[in-house]
Amino acid sequence: MMPTTSEIGPQHLGTLWLLELSELSLIGPLPRVEAQFQRAGLEVAPSLAQVMGLDSPEEVYKRFDEGKCCYVVNLDGVIATYGWVTFDIELIGELRLHLRLSPGEAYIWDCATLPEYRGLRLYPSLLWYIISELKAQGLKRVWIGADADNLPSQKGMRLCGFHPIADFVLDYAIALHSFWIRGHPGAPQQLVEDARRALLGERYKAWIAALSSVNSDIMTSLF
Repeated sequence: MMPTTSEIGPQHLGTLWLLELSELSLIGPLPRVEAQFQRAGLEVAPSLAQVMGLDSPEEVYKRFDEGKCCYVVNLDGVIATYGWVTFDIELIGELRLHLRLSPGEAYIWDCATLPEYRGLRLYPSLLWYIISELKAQGLKRVWIGADADNLPSQKGMRLCGFHPIADFVLDYAIALHSFWIRGHPGAPQQLVEDARRALLGERYKAWIAALSSVNSDIMTSLF
């Protein structure tokens, strides 16, 4: 017999991680091969779109027009790894949430390494390059997310000094889907609150008001 939704229990979908750039160490992860790191420009939009699996570079151009940045790793002239950076507001599509960044913050997202180049430590090396560039630009904080089962990405984040702050949890109760944001075990409460404010915006105030009448594990329902 298949379990009912009430028997499934909460499902941990992913986690939002944070790095305070003031804590950035002097030495970070290095690639296992000779590679070139750079901020991508409009001239590589067609190649970048192809690596991203897009039919045309229109989405890449759109992101650049919106002020987003992309950093890439080149191996022998081929884009092997890429990662995008946003400085204001970004939709986390799979969660139907917008991450609203404060001044001095950035969000790294949509990172990938082509299958044939995996295992070369390109992803953590690119992360290190990006956060080093962001610190040089005067930024203070960097957020990044990872699926709960994406252990390679989580390992790369830890190598760069990121800390898990807030977990995304899907719960099934009375045949309704509830989505919660809870503090990751051991995360400082103030940073958990910062993550909630960034993800919930004005809804954060409503959640605070609801705490007085709902016995919850410092969670908030979004839909």
